[in-house]
Amino acid sequence: MRQRCAVAKISAPAAPDPETCQRMEPSTASSPSASTAVAGNAARVIREWIEGGVYPVGALLPSQRDLSEQLGISRTSLREALSTLQGLGLVVARPGKGMYVTEATDAPASGAEAWRFADSHALTDVYQLRYALEGFVARLAALVVQPEDVAALQANLQAMQQSIELADFVQATRLDFEFHLQIATISGNHAIADVLRGSGEVMQESQRLPYYKRGARHATAEEHAAIIEALSQGRPELAQQAMATHIVQAAQRAGVHFPTGL
Repeated sequence: MRQRCAVAKISAPAAPDPETCQRMEPSTASSPSASTAVAGNAARVIREWIEGGVYPVGALLPSQRDLSEQLGISRTSLREALSTLQGLGLVVARPGKGMYVTEATDAPASGAEAWRFADSHALTDVYQLRYALEGFVARLAALVVQPEDVAALQANLQAMQQSIELADFVQATRLDFEFHLQIATISGNHAIADVLRGSGEVMQESQRLPYYKRGARHATAEEHAAIIEALSQGRPELAQQAMATHIVQAAQRAGVHFPTGL
């Protein structure tokens, strides 16, 4: 029987040979964070195969069924990995044909075009919601933040910076979401924290898209640093401004432009 590759443990092979891979323990993908790590590792493996010439530009990737079996992951995790690669401009979906390795110039022109919740929520609406809520909670958080809260936010920032350096945008997105949720929790406004938590999948998708703008992948981390600085100083107006600036600029990196004056 064909063995499955454990993406959580494998380094990129010279070719996608399942015989060189170990089987992943079922328990490693039992939590949301583990599932995110699986998708991130899968994206890295496929990217290394592409960059190593296993799948050159113009090549058709194996079907999702074959890829998920080969990597030893669920199709849900595979789709998340392929979405990451699409954002990086490494692959493109051609209706009725499959997923092809492509030049970066074939990547979507903007995050708004790749927004996968378009049937239920406009990307612009999501960023406007975040703008309305998150600046306010940053202001509240600055009034009550404690040194241990600042330390936790700084640890999150360091981890996110490492993920960005590794081009692990799945993990960076998860940490990005946790950063914003931490601030909402610090603020003490449990209703807003619950709104963010309950909309986690949509919120994280809005946070994923800005990372795919080349030349600006460290911008989110830099903006988070400015928010932490304002919070550490206990300056509510500055914290609110730093958060609002971050949301607007992240939206612009995702292809969403706010009305003039915001």
